[in-house]
Amino acid sequence: MSLIATPQTMSFNEPLLLSSGQRLQNYQLAYETYGKLNEKKDNAVLICHALNASHHVAGVYEANSESDVGWWDSMIGPNKPVDTNKFFVICINNLGSCFGSTGPMHINSETNKVWGADFPVVTVEDWVHSQERLIRALGISRLIAVMGGSLGGMQALSWSLEYPDKVDHCVVIASAPNLNAENIAFNEVARRAIVNDPDFHGGHFYEQNVIPKRGLKIARMVGHITYLSDDVMNSKFGRSLRNGEIKYSTQDIEFEIESYLRYQGEKFSDYFDANTYLLITRALDYFDPAKAHENNLTKALEKSKAKFLVVSFKTDWRFSPARSREIVKALIDNKRSVTYAEIDAPHGHDAFLLEDERYIELVRSYFEGIHKKLNAVTTHE
Repeated sequence: MSLIATPQTMSFNEPLLLSSGQRLQNYQLAYETYGKLNEKKDNAVLICHALNASHHVAGVYEANSESDVGWWDSMIGPNKPVDTNKFFVICINNLGSCFGSTGPMHINSETNKVWGADFPVVTVEDWVHSQERLIRALGISRLIAVMGGSLGGMQALSWSLEYPDKVDHCVVIASAPNLNAENIAFNEVARRAIVNDPDFHGGHFYEQNVIPKRGLKIARMVGHITYLSDDVMNSKFGRSLRNGEIKYSTQDIEFEIESYLRYQGEKFSDYFDANTYLLITRALDYFDPAKAHENNLTKALEKSKAKFLVVSFKTDWRFSPARSREIVKALIDNKRSVTYAEIDAPHGHDAFLLEDERYIELVRSYFEGIHKKLNAVTTHE
């Protein structure tokens, strides 16, 4: 039987000071919880989402539904690696998103107009500070674990630095300590596609009752290419022709891979907000905890007190294993407890969302270890 999820929102009236120096005077955060918080409130796990995901991380909204399954349902739920029979799992939609938390599509209470392009730029650290407020409001003073993949992994790492006394375990999957120039370049190409769409209107397209779908489609196509490995693309599509023969056209679809990318772009443009895409990719670009420490990651991670599980995938060229090893080395330099796994899965960056048995069992084993120690402490007390 599927886990039944219930979306919730929490409103905050205390201004949030952002990294940019601006203040968000009031805002709401959408979130979901799974499992039960124990009496000591020490079994809470925070899941941080990646670029185009949301707070709906597991389960379904209605019994017997197959259309609204959470984006990491293979990982979270009863008897799954992050077992909701044992842990109280929380996932929060990031500020600036388009899935319920306050973002560009919402009304600015100070102007009574839609935020649009005027929504303030947010960073990974801003997200972490807003998440901490919600966690605190739930009566939780310490998280047994924070976990995320890709951009979510950056948030998990940031949690260990911003709130070192509030995190026991940090699980960073398919992530990096910052973006390299190539990744920033991919983000910029995607942003230019959106900004240069005639329907963008400087980010105030809501007032024109239009959507810059052409730009969003291209942005998604560019991004999607980076999520897949060369092997997966070749095995799935190769040079297969859409209609079995070449039509000698420069504009029509010729190859199956073209059809697939256009489909992904079309689907994405129907549900994702253009300003949100700009904001989130900028947050990715800006994340760099070592910058404030003379670009020394070892110095930056001195603050962290958590135990770490770091996972990478050999075919992930967007966040390559070398980037994960940078994190591992900095933790070892600081004599922190860290478990590292480099998994030879063929799926590229998207592997962190898929059900590779070695990966799934690794995470399961790690969380079983967390639960055993938690029970041992409770029994001893």
